[in-house]
Amino acid sequence: MAVAQCPASCGELIQGWILGSEKLISCPVDWFSTVEVSAGTPLANERPLSRAMVDRLLQHWQLPADWSRELRIDVHSTIPVARGMASSTADIAATAVATAHLLGRRLDEATLARLCVSLEPTDSTLFHRLTLFDHNDASTQIPCPTQPGLDLLVLESPNTLRTADYHRLPREEGLRAGAAALHQAWEKVQEACQTQSPRRLGEAATLSAIASQALLPKPQFASLLALVEENDLFGLCVAHSGSVVGLMLDRRRHDVALIRWALGHRGLTAHWPKQHLLRMVAGGVRLR
Repeated sequence: MAVAQCPASCGELIQGWILGSEKLISCPVDWFSTVEVSAGTPLANERPLSRAMVDRLLQHWQLPADWSRELRIDVHSTIPVARGMASSTADIAATAVATAHLLGRRLDEATLARLCVSLEPTDSTLFHRLTLFDHNDASTQIPCPTQPGLDLLVLESPNTLRTADYHRLPREEGLRAGAAALHQAWEKVQEACQTQSPRRLGEAATLSAIASQALLPKPQFASLLALVEENDLFGLCVAHSGSVVGLMLDRRRHDVALIRWALGHRGLTAHWPKQHLLRMVAGGVRLR
């Protein structure tokens, strides 16, 4: 048996028209999908994308396709689905690395990224570093050297949107309209990583979140921005193809209980009834 895990994402730090096409940088958090791959009979209720990844790997290595019928995939994940938290990426990336390990093979991150995007648009949580990523074809993979430390109060909505459905929407005109803001956001991300500044990273994410309002608006967005300003938070990030929002903060410095109270006082919990206090972590798939 081989076991691997990949983190979820609190939406994206930035996503939009950058360097000539739509790209993103995910925001990995300490909430994981854990996948066990072992010899055995496939489960009746397994996740289809995980099975598709096993089949894609066998094809990639030119191994017999019928080996797939002798591999069992167990996915253990409580990551909310279709909220913009990279649940599918976590599942398929962890499945790929666990399968590779079981078969005595290795996968570098660039190859893993290409395999994942061959199945669906993919989040950059599969990279160990914050990475500007072309999530549609993996043609761009630009890592940042380090990342600042921060926490997120993740606001979970009951509203769902499948990533594939979002990418079928006509969005290029809106994406191009936000190109200047996203160029600035990308520059701020690079500065944040060079200087270890959570404040600068929050500024980048907020710029991208504001631009995203033209494409997939979040309810009471002005109230969210006001809450960030009044509590001197670092910023906010959003799921650009989902409903989740993250308030970027430092749990040692900011009064999280007060922020939770303010969310209810402003009526924001009507849209985001669940909140999760999480750490931003390094991305990448880990073998266990």
